Amino acid sequence: MSKVLEIDRCDLDIKSNRSNHHTELYGEKRLIVRRGEPFTVILHLKPGSRKFKPGETSFTLVVETGPLPRKESDTQVSFGLRESTLETEWSASATNDPSGNKVSVSISSSPNAPIGLYSLTLDQDGQKTSLGEFILLFNAWCHRDAVYMRNEMKRKEYVLEQHGQIYRGMYTRIKELEWNFGQFDPSILDICLMILDKNPKFIADADKDCSARRNPIYVTRVLSAMINSNDDMGVVVGSWGKVTDGVRPGRWSGSADILRQWGESGPVRYGQCWVFAAVGCTVSRALGIPCRVVTNFESAHDCNANLVIENVYTPKGEKISQDSVWNFHVWVDSWMTRPDLGPEFDGWQASDPTPQEKSDGVFCCGPVPLRAIKEGELTKKYDAPFVFAEINANVIESIRLVTGKTIIIRGSTESIGKCISTKAVGSDERRDITHEYKYPEGSEEERKVYEKAKHQNMLQKQREEPGLHVKIKLAKNMLVGSDFEVSAILTNNYMETRNCSLMFFARAVDYNGKRGDSCGFTSDKMEVPSGEEKHLSLRLEYEHYGSVITSDRLILVTATAIDKEDYYEAKKTIVLDEPDIEIKLVGEAMVNKSVTAMLTMLNPLPETLRDCSFTIEGISLTEGKPITQKIGTVGRKQEAKASIEFIPTRVGSSKLLVNFDSDKLNDIKSFIKVVVKG
Repeated sequence: MSKVLEIDRCDLDIKSNRSNHHTELYGEKRLIVRRGEPFTVILHLKPGSRKFKPGETSFTLVVETGPLPRKESDTQVSFGLRESTLETEWSASATNDPSGNKVSVSISSSPNAPIGLYSLTLDQDGQKTSLGEFILLFNAWCHRDAVYMRNEMKRKEYVLEQHGQIYRGMYTRIKELEWNFGQFDPSILDICLMILDKNPKFIADADKDCSARRNPIYVTRVLSAMINSNDDMGVVVGSWGKVTDGVRPGRWSGSADILRQWGESGPVRYGQCWVFAAVGCTVSRALGIPCRVVTNFESAHDCNANLVIENVYTPKGEKISQDSVWNFHVWVDSWMTRPDLGPEFDGWQASDPTPQEKSDGVFCCGPVPLRAIKEGELTKKYDAPFVFAEINANVIESIRLVTGKTIIIRGSTESIGKCISTKAVGSDERRDITHEYKYPEGSEEERKVYEKAKHQNMLQKQREEPGLHVKIKLAKNMLVGSDFEVSAILTNNYMETRNCSLMFFARAVDYNGKRGDSCGFTSDKMEVPSGEEKHLSLRLEYEHYGSVITSDRLILVTATAIDKEDYYEAKKTIVLDEPDIEIKLVGEAMVNKSVTAMLTMLNPLPETLRDCSFTIEGISLTEGKPITQKIGTVGRKQEAKASIEFIPTRVGSSKLLVNFDSDKLNDIKSFIKVVVKG
């Protein structure tokens, strides 16, 4: 009888393993496991072959990953049988089935092993048998893994949750965007691994790159570079202008469609910060790294790394400097240890796949510990000064006269880093995490008293300090398509009358602070007696603003008062209201049965909409792909209507995301929760 086990076939026991490794949602076709935890394969022996005898029968298992597996790189590991598996390294143990026809082999991977696609081979004295392949992921459930999270609710949120919310708009008017991350959609994990294989570091030295994939710091930095396409064949092309040859950034509702398009044909056009961040979150979660999408309102972009935003304008309000303040900016936080910096810097790490400035010669940013940002530790890797400036930079605004003289603007109220937000764990509520990025002033009670005292002190100073004060009052209802008035109010706190010039500008603006064309202007010379105020109204008409606003639907209004050679200013950004989409389901949502979504939206514009369409998308509702129905033209103040069928494929709760699009009104979004029954 042969001394080796004669293997008839190997059962990777996918169903049992996927349950133990929290990988059920990836599907049933392949073995996908998380590192540092044992998984089981079952060897079926040929009839009449030698039986397995614990303590007597021995064999070696070989695992390999990457195109050039090497022992020195830990991309090839050989290990024999033990009485029980180890928690710290690759190891295996085996037990015999009572029938003698099967051997159950328990394999434990190293919690520090490189992630990726592995082959598994049985070696019996040089006779090798391929047992199959498996994918190894980071493991937030394993306390020895660098991405370990102690809290089960957080693991479910930051690794397993497929739906999310991204926050946009203004800190005074935060708007929610529903997003399908879709990390468990078919083919998405393969595409995520492909992203790693397309990165320039892999192309330059595949062995070194694959070995480095043990480290979530390294992987996160690679993703920061590869989610944008600036230096490579990365996933998303950025565009902050008019789109004529691709998909507008605001059209997207999920990451899976973007990733599939990249996998099929390369860089996808187009994205802006929330798209880059959402795709980065999807890929991180797919690979097992806990990740959350974060929005910073009033976010600074410091071009020269001096921690100061220098906004310089002409007397007509045209910007002539490079620094900018974005209404909001979106990036991601990933959870991991930082052995390169010390345990005090473990936890959330900020990284940003939006291409803004180069880091080590490449458009990427992070990961940098939130603790380093909070404490002002700007020497800590990676890119701490840039992220610190995004939430802490000082803003200096000035006007450069035609003579070349620069005058500092007084009364500007811009401040940086407000209402830093992410989705709450286990709910759709917004969670303010500003305190994680900025140091709190003492206890909660002390902060409340301090804020109250500061507010009262500010109001008192406005009443008592000499000077001119400018503020802007907005209308209550500012629906896109309507006409409305805004007012500038100039108050004189000097002891004597002042003769001033007051200019009131309105310009279209992008969320990143880029100013567009003018859509309104008025001015007046006025005599303001001591202690009194004067008003200047500006009527904003759709006839003027409709053709210049972007899909962000933002208008920046600026009031500037000139008193001799002193300039005083106030600014506000108008976020135009959007029409509501009514969504109704006809019938009950049942698995594998057609259900119809009835969609209705009133056209708020005083003109006809052309090329109108509704698009729906939902995880396990639309088979991972958007469904679009074109409806042609919709007259002024008329209703746009559509009915779209879809077939749910999985029992449970999901969300149906809806997008309306047309030639003049884009990216109007809504959603409903859908509970699918069996």
